[in-house]
Parts: sequence; C-alpha cells; structure tokens
Amino acid sequence: MAYLARIRVTLRKSILDPQGKAVEHAVLTLGFAGVSHVRMGKYIELCVDRQDKNEARRVTEDVCKKLLANPVMEDFSVELEEL
Repeated sequence: MAYLARIRVTLRKSILDPQGKAVEHAVLTLGFAGVSHVRMGKYIELCVDRQDKNEARRVTEDVCKKLLANPVMEDFSVELEEL
C-alpha cells in the first residue's frame, strides 16, 4: 500500500525567524495592512510504500527526525493519505 505523506516543518515558537520578519516587513511595505507574526517553514511531500498506515507514519517520522527537521530548532507535523 502506498501513502502520500505531507510534511510541514516550522521553527519552534521560541526561535527567532529572520526570514519571516523580512517577509512581514515586505508585506507591510507593499501596503498590506493588518499582517503580522509571519513565520516561514518548509512543506515536503513524499510517497511511502508500507503495509499499513502506522508503519508509513513511523517511517515518515523517522525521515523527519533524521533528515528533514532539526530537532533542536524545528517542529514537524505529518499528514498521511492513502494512494
């Protein structure tokens, strides 16, 4: 069985986000009032071929912990969809 894993990686709330601040400043400079607290992150999709959803989640979370997210600075969330 194959699953589509949708992964979101974001900086932890306690970590400063200079890229988010730069985007927030640019948005305000362009005249879009009322925009604040911009945070940047990463979005990744990958296919995981495993027997069941729990195993697909375990593999995906291992990939996140070992490669896609820095556990000191970033959090991640995983959504799985059966293909």
